[in-house]
Amino acid sequence: MRLLWVLPLLVEAQNKSFLHRCALGCDCQEELKQANCARGLLRHLPGPLPPLTEHLDLSQNQLSHLPRRAFLSTRRLKTLLLNDNNISSVADGAFSPLESLLKLDLSRNRVAALGAGFTLGLGSLRELALAENRLTALRSHGFQHLDGLLRLNLSHNAIGQVQVRAFGCMSTLRQLDLEGNRLRALGSGVFTMLKSLEVLRLQGNNISHIDIGVFTPLTSLALLNLACNQLSKIHFKTFLSLHTYSTHILLEDNPWHCDCDLQRVFRKLGSVRRLFLDDYSNLSCAEPPELRGYQLMEVDAELCIAETVTVLIITVTVLITVVAAILMAERKRKSRKKEKHWTDGASQMSYDS
Repeated sequence: MRLLWVLPLLVEAQNKSFLHRCALGCDCQEELKQANCARGLLRHLPGPLPPLTEHLDLSQNQLSHLPRRAFLSTRRLKTLLLNDNNISSVADGAFSPLESLLKLDLSRNRVAALGAGFTLGLGSLRELALAENRLTALRSHGFQHLDGLLRLNLSHNAIGQVQVRAFGCMSTLRQLDLEGNRLRALGSGVFTMLKSLEVLRLQGNNISHIDIGVFTPLTSLALLNLACNQLSKIHFKTFLSLHTYSTHILLEDNPWHCDCDLQRVFRKLGSVRRLFLDDYSNLSCAEPPELRGYQLMEVDAELCIAETVTVLIITVTVLITVVAAILMAERKRKSRKKEKHWTDGASQMSYDS
């Protein structure tokens, strides 16, 4: 009888001992379901951690590789911080046990490519940060399991290519950060599935060409940042294709070629009530040389003057030519009439004689 009373106590003690396990170099707080292993000089993933841990901080260590099913003993994780390590390789399925994970931070590592199985098991993920890595391209279906993702940070990599279906399954994505990469063009189809996207940051790339329909799928876009690129001209229809309630557009620090066509584009855009050119007053001219350094706002009223003068000159020249032709024809008509009258008179006189 006494044994039956002691047994539950032994089981409880054993469970507590199990729950309080914490790897060397980590600080585990069971009541908060947290394990802090940051700045622990870890070269490998830590040993046993409390299985109920929901928040694991492994930032600022010396991890270099994440093996398959690396977090099998901490299935309940909701937040996983791996930023500021030396991670260069992530095995397919490394995060596959983490079906409850909401936030994954891999910023400031050395990841150069994402395998086909990188996102396995991350169907619940809401936020993914891969900023300041070494990614050069985003392949089709690279994020295929991230159906519920809301925020994706890919800033300050070396991304020069984004394949058409790279964001193919991200219909819930609200924020996409591609700042500070090496994009040169935005082709149609790149943002096809991003109907919920609200913020698109593309500043600090090398973008010089944008297909007219590339922004058409972005029906929820509130902010489009294209500052600090290589845009010298833009088509009116490129932004007109944004069928949103209200979109703020940033375009400063681009090498604009200031001419009459550019003036017309911006005047038309200014008349579209749902589009807001927030930094129009900061746009400056790079070409032609005589306008370099001038604010577009200072010279926009003069950009079409030369064209207008040319049109007026041509119009006046045509009018003068037409009038001259009419006068010449009238003069010839009168001359022929006089000649006929003189001929008729001479013939009559000859007849009378």
